[in-house]
Amino acid sequence: MPSNLTDPAAPAGLPRSVRVRLRAATWLGNAAALASRLAGKGSGASIRGKVLTRLAPDAFAQLLQGRRVLAVSGTNGKTTTTHLLAAAIRAGLGADAPRLVTNADGANLHYGIASALSQQPKADIAVLETDERVVSDMIAHARPELLVLLNFSRDQLDRHHEIKALGRAWRVALERAGESGPTIVANACDPLVVWSAGTAARVIWVETATTWNADGALCPACGTILRRTASANGQRWDCPGCELHQPEAGYRVEGAAIVLPDGRTVQPGLQVPGSFNVSNAACALAAALAFGVDLETALAGMRTVTAPAGRFATAAFGTTTARLLLAKNPAGWAEALPLAASDPVILAIDSVAADGKDVSWLWDVPYEQLAGRTVICSGPRAQDLAVRLSYAGVEHEIEPDLRAALGERKADVDVIATYTPFQALLKMAGLR
Repeated sequence: MPSNLTDPAAPAGLPRSVRVRLRAATWLGNAAALASRLAGKGSGASIRGKVLTRLAPDAFAQLLQGRRVLAVSGTNGKTTTTHLLAAAIRAGLGADAPRLVTNADGANLHYGIASALSQQPKADIAVLETDERVVSDMIAHARPELLVLLNFSRDQLDRHHEIKALGRAWRVALERAGESGPTIVANACDPLVVWSAGTAARVIWVETATTWNADGALCPACGTILRRTASANGQRWDCPGCELHQPEAGYRVEGAAIVLPDGRTVQPGLQVPGSFNVSNAACALAAALAFGVDLETALAGMRTVTAPAGRFATAAFGTTTARLLLAKNPAGWAEALPLAASDPVILAIDSVAADGKDVSWLWDVPYEQLAGRTVICSGPRAQDLAVRLSYAGVEHEIEPDLRAALGERKADVDVIATYTPFQALLKMAGLR
């Protein structure tokens, strides 16, 4: 049953000493953020959170108290989905929109979430993008009402290591939460998500018509090779070795439309491109409706989202107009490449901690689809990308410097970048 959108959260009830410490830590965090902005180092959101959580180590758990929490996690799409869900709920709240707080800049680790919450201590509804490794703590400390689980794929392997271990952590956390745990909105097309959500008390399934399945070949429960069969909406999967199978979904993505549990079909009419964002919208819509937002209001809110945290933003670099696309792993690149329509197209690769230092994933990306166009390889790992493109038969140039790669092209160009070059582009364009 849907929640009541207007219900207030239960008061936090934190002791006065804790409140005083949080206020002092927040003040010093804000001072650090201001210094970061004045020094041209960025928005200051991360340094604020780091200072805050250093001075008040329990700030993450404490700042979550007294709020109704909706969390969004998964390897790909969580920033956009969080923006879509926040926009839907903000529209539903209307004049009470200041009740909502969200980490709109995508800072999704403990300190980033604490940073966002500290700026709106009176907001009692929190829509929070949550890193996969933070989900277990979010369940334990926030007791979220809703948790959206989007997908799992290889990403930052030197940091996340094995994605099944993350899924197991989610599964254990939900089992411990029991009946008091969150209602899960989950992607029925992802076997690891289905297995991870298997211990949840309540699940709303969304059939997202996912096309990437290279990270879901084996059953996460028993290790058997999954069986995939054609269906009216793409493929369905099941395990011949155990009982794990694709559940029947209440919400379904069919082309550019979303089919609701009652059989109605709606067109999301998004301003963000790509079939994958229709899937993100389906998950956000399911969560918004479960939270008590009415259908037309939720859709109207989601249609206001244009460039979440810079994704899909169009920016001017001298005489060059560039559309910026973020892709961090094979699944993300497989979705982003069809959106790149320019010739040439710029691909920027890095391998620092934020991107994942292991770039062997380049060999799993279907760069062959760029054959016949010119690709400019940029970023610190441009040479690695160039080798991969040579094997794909894609004509390319190498220009490690992003500014030089953009140059004075006097034409529109699409730029797909891993996280660090993407953030550099946003800064160059004055969008960060």
